[in-house]
Order: sequence, then structure tokens, then C-alpha cells
Amino acid sequence: MKERLIFHIDVNNAFLSWTAVDLLKKGYPIDIRTIPSVIGGDEEARRGIVTAKSPVAKKMGVVTAEPLYMARRKCPGLKIFKGDYELYHKESNKLYEYFCLFTDKIERFSIDECFLDMTGTELLYPDPIQLAYKMKDEIYQKFGYTVNIGIANNKLCAKMASDFEKPNKVHTLFQYEIEEKMWPLPVTDLFMVGKSSSKTLMEMGIRTIGDLAHIDVHFLRKRFKSQGDMMHEYANGIDYSEVIPRNSKSKSISTTETLPKDIDTFSELKKVLMKQAERVGRQARKEKLYAKTIALIFKTNDFVSYSHQIKLINPTNVTAEIYQTSLEILEKGWKREPLRLIGIRLSDFTQNNHKQISLFDVEKDYHSDKIQEVMDHISDKYGDGIIIPASLKNKSGK
Repeated sequence: MKERLIFHIDVNNAFLSWTAVDLLKKGYPIDIRTIPSVIGGDEEARRGIVTAKSPVAKKMGVVTAEPLYMARRKCPGLKIFKGDYELYHKESNKLYEYFCLFTDKIERFSIDECFLDMTGTELLYPDPIQLAYKMKDEIYQKFGYTVNIGIANNKLCAKMASDFEKPNKVHTLFQYEIEEKMWPLPVTDLFMVGKSSSKTLMEMGIRTIGDLAHIDVHFLRKRFKSQGDMMHEYANGIDYSEVIPRNSKSKSISTTETLPKDIDTFSELKKVLMKQAERVGRQARKEKLYAKTIALIFKTNDFVSYSHQIKLINPTNVTAEIYQTSLEILEKGWKREPLRLIGIRLSDFTQNNHKQISLFDVEKDYHSDKIQEVMDHISDKYGDGIIIPASLKNKSGK
């Protein structure tokens, strides 16, 4: 069996970098990456927190997720810029299109990072490390920001490698390098080991990833159940998961968003879901697919993932229906803990939209489809979220 070759590419300080590049294009006189600056929320409402910080602000003690007023105390000359998530999605899409020049096996892991399966490309690219440097440098030349690239034989190790020294670096973590490069790291650095689990491991005397790799897995199972097996495998660099690309006719259509801060209120989650419903709905309509199953994907602030789904009587690709179903799932399936990621997944597709409707609904359905087409055209031209039905705004709590 051919040994796999996986790249993980992660934009360095994505939100601040993308904002900086956009401001420079619009004539802003300073590169905000070179001054004390942050991306943050609504400071007047005292709900604003730091979602991204410049290297200068970091040196002055500013940390991600702290309130903006505290960041100002540490850094009196701090410049605060509001996040533009429509811009970030556009930049993410441009980067994805660039990756398509090298492989069609691309998995979007989040808005600012992707896995690329480069297995079998050795005739085109005999030296994967040289290719990674070429990609890194071209991304900077084309788009104006830097990335880290991790290269490994599986997704886990590629992800771990890209998190080594930053920014603008290429790192490898092949199987033969795990003992030297990964085992000495603190156990808190292991992917998918959250704060609570790492605290428990430290109390058990397991301080490094190497300690975790060598402990008896049965001992871990007693304390962590099935999660113990996963942690033990990851500590040994074992990961069989595939890079799952988006096919032209998708088995599923999904969008996930790593949230700028942990969210634990319905009102804030509804606003995120409104935009996501529009995004997956428009993609389904482009592919002329109707979903019979809608699911929500949750990831907690302790990196525990789970999902909840509803099967529909009538398949749909209509944004309003996807959003309404998503709210039902949120009500039933969310466990009320703080979330660091949420997403919507459509699946179980059909190409026919055979609805159970009465004669009185026919005209209403026809006009809804026409309106939806016009809205899609406007969104394709001007970007996500440029037009949102009033009914959705009302449901979102705005």
C-alpha cells in the first residue's frame, strides 16, 4: 500500500492578516500587522473581545479572547478593527481555488486551514518539501499573507507539524520523526486533547506526549473510556482518517465555523446559523440537489464533537426551511455547553423535489423558487449575506 502524503496548510493569524491586506488595498496607510492592533467585536456594548492580535500587541501582553477594555489597559495605543466575516470567506475561497491547481483532494478543516492529499503526485512533484516552499512563497506573492505548511503521512501529524514554529514556515512530521519531534512536546499540545482532559492527564503524571504514548491504553480506558483509545493512538502518531473532498455532486454539503469566541447563548448561535443556512442552501441549489436530512455539527470548548440531525418529510434546498430546521435541531440537540465551532450539514440528497402540498400551495411555491433564484444571483455577484429575507432576520432575533 502506497504511503500517504498529506499537507496541512494554515493561514498565519488569518483574521488580522486578511483584514490588513484588505485595508492596504483600500489605501489604508499602515500595515496593521506591524502596529499594536487587534480584531475585535463591539467594544461599546462591552461584549467585545480580542479575536486576533498583531505580533506587536502580543508582545505587549494582549491575548486572544480577553475583553477589549483589558487589552487597551495593557496597550494604550491599541488600534481595534471590526471583524469582516464575509471578507474572510471570500479570502478563504480564493485560497481554496489556488489549492485546486495542485490536487482535487482537498478538505476544508476550517475557514483558514485545509488538508491536501498529495499521495500519488510524486511524478509531478518529486520533492514535496520543495513544493511546500513554492506554495508558501506563491501564496505570499499572490495574496499578501503568510501560511504554515505541515507535511506528514496522515492528517493528524500534518496538523501537528503546521503548528510548530510560526509564522511562514514549512515543517515535516513523518512517522520516523514522531519520537524526536512530537514526543517531547507537552501533552497539552496534542491535537484534540482539551483543557479538561489535559488537566486530568497532568494530575496522573502524564506530562508529555511521549508519556501518553507509552502508558498502558487499558489504564487510559478506565479513566477516559473510548476517548482514551483516541488519545493513545494520536500520541503514537496513528490516524487513518481520509482527506474528504467536496465532489461535484456532493454526498453532503456542509459549512462549519470556528467561532471567534466560545458561544453559549441561543441568540448568538442563531445569527451564525442564519448565514450558514444561506451558504449551504445556495450550494445545494447550484448543484440542483434537495436534502432529505439536515444536521448540526457541534464542537465544545473542550474539543468534544457531536451532531444531531432531522430527517425531512419534504426534501429542500430553500434557505428559510434549512434555517428553521436548524433552529429545531439547536433546540433539541445542543447540550447547552459553550461551543467553539458550529456547522450545518445537508445530506441524503435527491434531484427531485416531490413535495406533499395542496393545490393552494402551488402558486406560493412557484414564486418562492423565482425569488430564491434572484437572491442567489445577487449573492453570487456581491457576496454572502448581502441580501437576507426579513423572515430570517426576525427569526434570528435581530
